[in-house]
Amino acid sequence: NMYFINRLLNKSNVVFTSSCKEKGHSRTLILMVFSAAIGGTLQYGYNIAIINAPTVYIQRFINETCLERWGVALSFYQVTLIWTLVVSAFSLGGLAGALMGGPMAVFFGRKQALLLNNVFLIASTVLVLTCQVAGSFEMIVLSRFLVGVNSGVSMNVQPMYFGESAPKKLRGLVALSSAVFTALGILLGQVVGLTDVLGSEPHWPYLLASNAIPGLVQLLALPWFPESPRYLLIDRDDPEACARALRRLRGRAVPGAEMEEMLQEREQVAAGRGTRARRPWELFSDRALRWQLLSIVVTSSAMQLCGNDSIYFYAYYVFQEAGISASQIQYVTIGTGACELLSSLTCSLLIERLGRRWLLVGGYALMATWALVFTLALSLQGTMPGMPYLSMACVFAYILSFGMGPAGVSVILPAEVFGQTARPAAYMIAGSLMWLNLFLVGMAFPFVVGGLGSFCFLPFCAVCLLASFFVGAVLPETKGKSLQEITSDFDQLNSRAQGGREPVSMQA
Repeated sequence: NMYFINRLLNKSNVVFTSSCKEKGHSRTLILMVFSAAIGGTLQYGYNIAIINAPTVYIQRFINETCLERWGVALSFYQVTLIWTLVVSAFSLGGLAGALMGGPMAVFFGRKQALLLNNVFLIASTVLVLTCQVAGSFEMIVLSRFLVGVNSGVSMNVQPMYFGESAPKKLRGLVALSSAVFTALGILLGQVVGLTDVLGSEPHWPYLLASNAIPGLVQLLALPWFPESPRYLLIDRDDPEACARALRRLRGRAVPGAEMEEMLQEREQVAAGRGTRARRPWELFSDRALRWQLLSIVVTSSAMQLCGNDSIYFYAYYVFQEAGISASQIQYVTIGTGACELLSSLTCSLLIERLGRRWLLVGGYALMATWALVFTLALSLQGTMPGMPYLSMACVFAYILSFGMGPAGVSVILPAEVFGQTARPAAYMIAGSLMWLNLFLVGMAFPFVVGGLGSFCFLPFCAVCLLASFFVGAVLPETKGKSLQEITSDFDQLNSRAQGGREPVSMQA
């Protein structure tokens, strides 16, 4: 290995040292994160937020379109059914994108996959801008599906790209920027959706098409930055390109230990299953990856089943009961987006100090507590003074607790606990579960509200408690550890599950 490294250094003129003594990291890494995220996970948050403002206008367009076609006005139930299809198309597209993200990341590379992902966005923009001229609400459904595909791909590929490009001691911070940009997208979507901006009836097509602007920024900026060094070395077997990428991402000096660690991983890959990327079903059949897989299944599912998105459903009602006028609620709602952004930024400062495990445990435990208090406040609404204000405080506290841990940490776990060849398949599984559960919660929550009333958040409380217990009991800390160290921790769990036999891991 050392002979290979020295030979490589002479060819590429890269200065490697045993430890990087430079304070701060290359400006290239920071700009790369911004360029990828602005057209990546920011789109997920932005597209969730902008669909709320034009709800009434799109429903009116649906009814008018059917009246022009068939001369019959739709009933309220029929309009609501079509609107549900419009909203659900985003989740279904996200599921398709999650399944596509892994193969795209393997075949095209992490960076190229993010760039090609904008094809779906451009197509959706054309559809939504021409739907009124064409007199077709079906184009809105297809547009939302394509936007979902775009978000599904970026939610999988971007954390992978960041996790493989960042130095070990900043891996959590850089990867967590995905959650920060998601929260920023929600806030921007809420602002752009104001009636004073693009949230009025004449402008709703431009509101839905405004997601093309971040995509255009990414297309212009991201090509100037390097591909993932690990992808170049392990998947593409191009050590010189890997060295050049590391030099740009780290500045003028790169730790020799980092390069040696990647070379060891490449050797493990070659000794195991070769450089071929693993398939999702292969992870399920590999007993040496049982607890890694179970960990991401639980954390990815809990991220959507915890009820954070459902709290936004109640926000309008809660703010209204607190005495805020209907015309002002849209401005107060921006506070929820700002709240999630603030908590994500706070989490990014704490993740390399407290670690991933305790942020998850603490975040879910706090959410369970606030779910109980929120249930109590909703039950006593109208019978005790001050309950509307307590409900409003619970809304913000719930969102803060979610952003402080589950929102960011859940996304980066597959990048930390799986090796290079298994990582795309792990993100396919995690992303698919996230989008599938988002779809199921969106479809089921209105029925849960109808059946349980003010107790509708008790199921979410149970999910948060179970997730907190599982993470605290099972998930090892990954902060500051190499893949080999993390795999060793999981091997102990897998060994106990196999009756004390040492698992033969194909992790790399």
